[in-house]
Amino acid sequence: MASSSYDHTLHDQGIVIAAAYRSPTGRFRGSLASLDAVALASALVQEALQRTGVDRGAVDQVILGNVLSTGLGQNVARQVQIDAGLPIEGTAMTVNQVCGSGLKAVRLAQTAVLMGDARVALAGGVESMSGAPAFAARRGKHDFDTAHWRDTLTNDGLNDAFGDYAMGVTAENLNRLFHLDRIRLDRYALDSQRKAAAARRHGWFDEEIVPINGLDYDEVMRSDSSLEALGALPPAFGEGGLVTAGNASPLSDGASMVLVTTLAESTRLGLEPLARISGYAETGYRPGLMGYTPVLAIRRLLERLGQQVSDVDLFEVNEAFASQALVVRQELGIDEERYNVSGGALALGHALGSSGTRILTTLLHVMRRTDSHRGVAALCIGGGQAVAMEVER
Repeated sequence: MASSSYDHTLHDQGIVIAAAYRSPTGRFRGSLASLDAVALASALVQEALQRTGVDRGAVDQVILGNVLSTGLGQNVARQVQIDAGLPIEGTAMTVNQVCGSGLKAVRLAQTAVLMGDARVALAGGVESMSGAPAFAARRGKHDFDTAHWRDTLTNDGLNDAFGDYAMGVTAENLNRLFHLDRIRLDRYALDSQRKAAAARRHGWFDEEIVPINGLDYDEVMRSDSSLEALGALPPAFGEGGLVTAGNASPLSDGASMVLVTTLAESTRLGLEPLARISGYAETGYRPGLMGYTPVLAIRRLLERLGQQVSDVDLFEVNEAFASQALVVRQELGIDEERYNVSGGALALGHALGSSGTRILTTLLHVMRRTDSHRGVAALCIGGGQAVAMEVER
């Protein structure tokens, strides 16, 4: 694996997350389907800033992750910035690192604040998987191959670009390599559903969720799931496979955002920071085993910070598939009690461009609720990458 240099000036510089919010996760073609990604993110930004009491004029940079951008127009982040009433003099950038886009946006915002390019940066992500269009290749100036439409949801979001196979195939690769069985995958998926249902029942998501389009809860949750129901589902990626619709994350719509600034600026704005960004790492690995890559990214992150797994109070690792989430927990030796304690993407959905900031938002609110000191958020990325970020209170 190629090594990469680490700029230690980005560590321990007092860059904080002053606020963190997300939309509810909408079911595919559900309550949020009428909003495209720009409208969904704009609605969240407006409502979230109103909750914080921060004047819109204070936000001078917007960085948003978005994967399924076809047909949305130039620079989704800039459109959101203008539509949400943020200063026209500010700047905006849209990021596509597939599933890691939202967390990468936070890293870029941290760097912008540290380097003096922004005082307050809004970072996040958005995805309307429901709104992903189809496309036809251009054959001439005004001629398109309309006999061969391609689905951007599959082409740009859910299929490996190198092998042209579904992301679920990479999960099946992990199943074989790590000798996972169906009952273990289904049990993990059921646990995720139960944790998420308990968190909703206790009102633990209330502070992080901003109602959008009349929806105030995660519509994708299947709180009535059972081991028997999960066991009855057919394989999704070939005969004899173990991955099903029940132990894979559901297609969904959602948006999430955080405010990144300095400790001094957060105090000036009257906001008590949720946490300080204490470290970040990313790495690449084999595309066909992309679900293993968070193991490497988290190890790299902790090595840079001189820490062990036992030094971290809470881990939020995106649950693209039960097999991937199980492998990460198993290979790092993380206790179940510290891992996705409010459920994960199997229950809460995986709106691609939003997921990185969504899991960070959930982590930050869990840390505050449980008075935890240190947390790590990490995601695998289609194509064989992973990102990981540590925050401290």
